[in-house]
Amino acid sequence: MNIRNEMKLSFPSKSCNESFARAAVAAFVMNLDPTVEEISDLKTAVSEAVTNCIVHGYRRGSGTIFITAKVLEDNRVVVKIRDKGCGIEDIKQAMQPLFTTAPDEERAGLGFAVMQSFCDAVKVSSKPQKGTTVTLEKYIAV
Repeated sequence: MNIRNEMKLSFPSKSCNESFARAAVAAFVMNLDPTVEEISDLKTAVSEAVTNCIVHGYRRGSGTIFITAKVLEDNRVVVKIRDKGCGIEDIKQAMQPLFTTAPDEERAGLGFAVMQSFCDAVKVSSKPQKGTTVTLEKYIAV
């Protein structure tokens, strides 16, 4: 599949940058003329993935979050959100609704479920002590 456009972005793992990530990805896909629902879905999924990097990947410590986004010729948007944090021991368990590694912070454990409900595909790869990559795919109707 040919890439029509792509971008790369990195920023510190601070909660104030979550809205920046949402806005940057939204701005990147605007030339596809997405519906309000499509852009809202993508922004919500990106927000959840970035929040996971901050809260779980870096455990509220410091690090860098990396985002790459591509628009493919079939109007599929592929967004990868990556950290170099602690990684996920058991991805299958982590993707179960209500599972959280931060219950003391009143986390609901719904981040991956939210991402899956708003995207056409969600893939997670992780290595303990190396980090996690979440790949979101969303088709934008023509």
